[in-house]
Amino acid sequence: MSQRRRGGTVAIVGGAGAVGSTTAFALTSSRLVDEIVLVDIDDERAAGEAMDLAHGTPFVPSTDVRTGEYEDCWDADVVIVTAGASQAPDETRLDLLDRNADMFAEMIPQVTSGLDDDAMVLVVTNPVDVLTHVARTVSDLPAGQVIGSGTVLDTARFRHALGRAFDIDPADVAAHVIGEHGDSEVLVWSTANVGGVPFESYCAHNGIDDVDAFRTRVGDEVRNAAYEIIERKGRTNYRVARSVARIVDGILGDDDAVLTVSTRASGHHGIDHDVTLSLPCVVGRHGVRDVLESELSPAEREALADSATVIRGAIDRLSV
Repeated sequence: MSQRRRGGTVAIVGGAGAVGSTTAFALTSSRLVDEIVLVDIDDERAAGEAMDLAHGTPFVPSTDVRTGEYEDCWDADVVIVTAGASQAPDETRLDLLDRNADMFAEMIPQVTSGLDDDAMVLVVTNPVDVLTHVARTVSDLPAGQVIGSGTVLDTARFRHALGRAFDIDPADVAAHVIGEHGDSEVLVWSTANVGGVPFESYCAHNGIDDVDAFRTRVGDEVRNAAYEIIERKGRTNYRVARSVARIVDGILGDDDAVLTVSTRASGHHGIDHDVTLSLPCVVGRHGVRDVLESELSPAEREALADSATVIRGAIDRLSV
């Protein structure tokens, strides 16, 4: 891991919302962020969140938290976009598209028109893959400079589910979720391993005979996690914020971390149309340096193609 440096400024558009303010809270403990700017149409709430966050700085590394306007994003190292309608119970992420795409078409050019050439835009608003595509299109920024939080959270849920099933630290589980951050996401079982031991070998060693049923149970748990949380508490915010903070850490720390962020995927794994989805990417200070193509099983490759088709179909129905 590279030497950490200080001085990063992060602007959060939608900073007064549940995800935006929780992300700001997660970032206040980062030694990479000196300044957080909360930008929100609800000025009063944003000011209250900034005051509340600032009062906690004596207990964590010093971070200046303030409010700002779209123009204040232009000098940021990372602009996080969380603004938009939230997912309601019984609503898919793609159901949010019509409510959020028009807002992005109007807002993103104002956020990015004066952005520094080496700044990053990180989209979190759902449906994140389609809206990352929209943000890249209406901003006219290079593809690597605009990324989405993608399946970083889903990947964490996958590792957590496997760790819990095997009674082992999730940090010792290697597994990825790719494709859409949504119902068509693909859990990559073919390369999953526990402490370096391939998944199926680990199952055999631990007496798990019905591996297909195990995969189905874990897959359902990962895909339905957000629905269950939203049904119970109305939103997801804590683990989303932690995932976003991890991505920011990878960018500002310039660690070239491998993260399943949402990026342009044309040409990868046989995807032949312009689409934005999640694949393992090498992420650092200048955005996505490389997209990694691990060997997928035929079923996983087909599922990824189907996921790309779902996202492309959503993109095609937009007027932006």
